[in-house]
Amino acid sequence: MTQYIAQFALIVDDYDDAIDFYTKKLNFKLLEDTQISDSKRWVRIAPPGATESNCHILLAKAVGEQQKNAIGNQTGGRVFLFLHTDDFERDYENLIKQNIKIFRDRSSESFGKVVVFEDLYGNLWDLIEPAKNDA
Repeated sequence: MTQYIAQFALIVDDYDDAIDFYTKKLNFKLLEDTQISDSKRWVRIAPPGATESNCHILLAKAVGEQQKNAIGNQTGGRVFLFLHTDDFERDYENLIKQNIKIFRDRSSESFGKVVVFEDLYGNLWDLIEPAKNDA
């Protein structure tokens, strides 16, 4: 049996604002933006370098009070997403250049370099360059 997570929903307040943030500030790719109804779109994004078989993010516009209250806090204040990079300094400098809020400044850990940042809604992300194994 083969299973994998193809995508997950990230609740957003506005499709266009979310697309703008992720594609222009984090350099993600807009994979799909399909109008489903007057108020619903199927919007998929992925980080640069992602392939079709990687996990993608589905931007889902909040509907109703319960979903609106979850925007930016889908994990109760914990880090929600873990973005791996092959060049920590490049991507860290991009966060600074784009005025993206740093929640916890960069550090070196046993697993690699890491910084915690917030997206436009306050969701927490780890940017991680995994440690190189010299095995």
